[in-house]
Amino acid sequence: MKLIGSTASPFVRKVRIVLAEKKLECDLILENVWSPDTTIQSANPLGKVPCLIMEDSNSMFDSHVIVEYLDTLTPVSKLIPTHGRERAGVKCWEALADGMLDAAILVRLELTQRPAELQSNDWIARQMSKVHAGLKAMSAGLGEQPFCSGAHYSLSDVSVGCTLGWLSFRFPELDWRSDYPNLARLFEKLSERPSFKETVPH
Repeated sequence: MKLIGSTASPFVRKVRIVLAEKKLECDLILENVWSPDTTIQSANPLGKVPCLIMEDSNSMFDSHVIVEYLDTLTPVSKLIPTHGRERAGVKCWEALADGMLDAAILVRLELTQRPAELQSNDWIARQMSKVHAGLKAMSAGLGEQPFCSGAHYSLSDVSVGCTLGWLSFRFPELDWRSDYPNLARLFEKLSERPSFKETVPH
């Protein structure tokens, strides 16, 4: 398998962490989708990463689809429950984390890709309100549990860890650690895992 992506993308990082936790071999093919000569649409018509190229040369895209597929390939480090409410709970954590990233990425694109005179402060504030609401919900959902979905490490923690890590990377002025010490403790614990250490965004 080959994974097309970048070392800065939090969605690519989520897939890379799952690959590492599942002990699956996969080559990382670096791609800058913002470059004029990018070829990403030959693999993903949406022009986005991550994109997984499988052994039969077919492609699979969108991180939540890829990680769900990867979790079925080996019983090592099962990250997504198989059935019912527990499974839905993990996927809801993933949706919350991914939605916060979507909003924060829109803010970054507004600030870095659009001329200053065309930037909308109202748009930025609307998107950042989703990030702040998401952090509050994450903190409330975690409470004093050791992991997001209870006693066991799961895709919930992978997703939340990638979101918190990317916020620290791209929005260092956002002091979520002080506001939500339980999230800070979880992030410190996750950051000690080899899969997180090997995929720090840059």
